[in-house]
Amino acid sequence: MADVAARAGVSLGTVSHVLNHPERVTDATRAKVEDAVAALGYRPNRMARSLAGGRSSAIGLAMTDLSNSLFVDIARGAGEHAESLGMSVLLADGDNELGREVRNLELFDELSVAGSMITLSDEEHMAALVGARSGGRPVVLLNFSAPEAWFCSVAVDNELGGYIATEHLLGTGRTRLVFVGGPEVLRPVHDRRDGFRRALAGAGLVAVDELRPDAINREDGVQIGRRLVADVRAGRVDGIVAASDLLAAGIVQALLAEGISVPSDVAVVGYDNNQAVWDLPVPLTTVAQPGEEMGRRGARLVIDEARTAGHVHEAVLLQPHLVVRASAPHAGARTS
Repeated sequence: MADVAARAGVSLGTVSHVLNHPERVTDATRAKVEDAVAALGYRPNRMARSLAGGRSSAIGLAMTDLSNSLFVDIARGAGEHAESLGMSVLLADGDNELGREVRNLELFDELSVAGSMITLSDEEHMAALVGARSGGRPVVLLNFSAPEAWFCSVAVDNELGGYIATEHLLGTGRTRLVFVGGPEVLRPVHDRRDGFRRALAGAGLVAVDELRPDAINREDGVQIGRRLVADVRAGRVDGIVAASDLLAAGIVQALLAEGISVPSDVAVVGYDNNQAVWDLPVPLTTVAQPGEEMGRRGARLVIDEARTAGHVHEAVLLQPHLVVRASAPHAGARTS
């Protein structure tokens, strides 16, 4: 600003008026300052302005895994809501590493954001977050429910998601079902398994098996798929509920490689509506989560907490929905 003021031959206060309250200066003075701004390529330091004004125009979003399009949707929704209020969102990818996630929140604090959001998936990360926070700027948890005494949170009803995935398979006449998902410490996986069990119990059935891979990636699904080949061929398994689309994609890939037909021999339902698997040779039936809505609600909560003295924490629970494709079509649909 000092450089702009010197070039335009005005005071620092006049430059500030032109940038923030142009109606307070004459047209001629404003033109001189704007010419100096353009010539010098000046951009206001938003961080310095927020520190001086005591109010930041940015919020932080610490993501778990940007390879899952759910989290991209969350970021898009948060960005849309923030932009509608004249604010911005700073993104950081934690790559599901506990220390890195906590450091991202610390970095956001150092950058003086108004507040932060973080996506979580297990109790260990939740406990570490609680231990690392001792007041300060607001934090909202996404994709994870939390006690309202600690944080605001926005999550999806994963138990319901597991239930509707299983109900769909039962509705197509599949009765010999397997659940695939792990590790158990991941709360979304745990809840989706509970929904699977509830749907089977309501139909008077029990699972053929519940398989717990070490992770929920495509490679884990390939290994599980190979293990299931013999059971599918023998007719012992006719339906699979996978806790993630990446797992489901690996399972389908392994089954097809062994000459097993999906869905004629076995129907498969995934979870997430992850764009990373939309190129499967058999389009995947899945349970979709409202990622953009999660991001919007999270941004609204964190901004409200930052701006409102009497803010009251909320725990928001959103509803998933089924997306039916060829891997588990509706009853009576053609599968050829």
